[in-house]
Amino acid sequence: MANEWEGRVALITGAAQGQGRASALALAREGCRIAALDVAKTLSYPGYNLGSPQALETLADECRRLGVECLPFAADVRDDAAVSATVNATVARFGRIDILFNNAGICAYGLAHELTEEAWDAMLDINLKGAWMVARRVMPHMMARKAGVILNNSSIAGLRGMARLSHYAASKWGLVGLTKSWALELAPYNIRVVSLHPTGVNTPMNDGLAALEGATPQEIAERSAGNLLPVPWIEAEDVAAAVVFLASDKARFITGSQFVVDAGLLTR
Repeated sequence: MANEWEGRVALITGAAQGQGRASALALAREGCRIAALDVAKTLSYPGYNLGSPQALETLADECRRLGVECLPFAADVRDDAAVSATVNATVARFGRIDILFNNAGICAYGLAHELTEEAWDAMLDINLKGAWMVARRVMPHMMARKAGVILNNSSIAGLRGMARLSHYAASKWGLVGLTKSWALELAPYNIRVVSLHPTGVNTPMNDGLAALEGATPQEIAERSAGNLLPVPWIEAEDVAAAVVFLASDKARFITGSQFVVDAGLLTR
């Protein structure tokens, strides 16, 4: 039986750690070649660790040990020149991009009336505009081949309001709008678009958010007490499993949809 993943290429943003890294490795285990983009440095906002060049290189090494080539790129999704160079280099090396996982994002707390313009702009530019910046460079390559999958990593905050996270929720709701609009535009080219909506995930970002609050991740989880299932959070590998499924032929008729991995939180 033919391997559906043979020859496929996935471009993953925010790939150095957390959900992006877990998804890159999950796809690599299937035999998918990887292009891993990450800002690979700490930004002034939100201020916690967002990956490193070393983390990108160790990801590439792990993929190679799985028998899959991985191209690491240190780039900011807000930088069109860097994004274009990443996409062009990926296509030059691999000849195609079959899967785009728009995962790069930030999160930080703040009451709406106390947010600075810098905080608002950084949140929307990275989480929402960044997804568009990458996708618009990938779409023409997928359209030319009449095949592809674009996955936008939103959040439960993209399906509900959240106190002290209005700028984050706005960016994640925006990804739903992009998902549905792109699904309409790209369906004639056999390109599917889906948004993912995880609850809290056990990642370095989870740790960074807790540190900003002067608390532990466990304390933050207990304070919110949102998940219906008795877990404080899900693991990055749970999101990665959803990514593999949605990018696979098993999900060939899923597009324009919102795929929830929330441990029951939205049911509350």
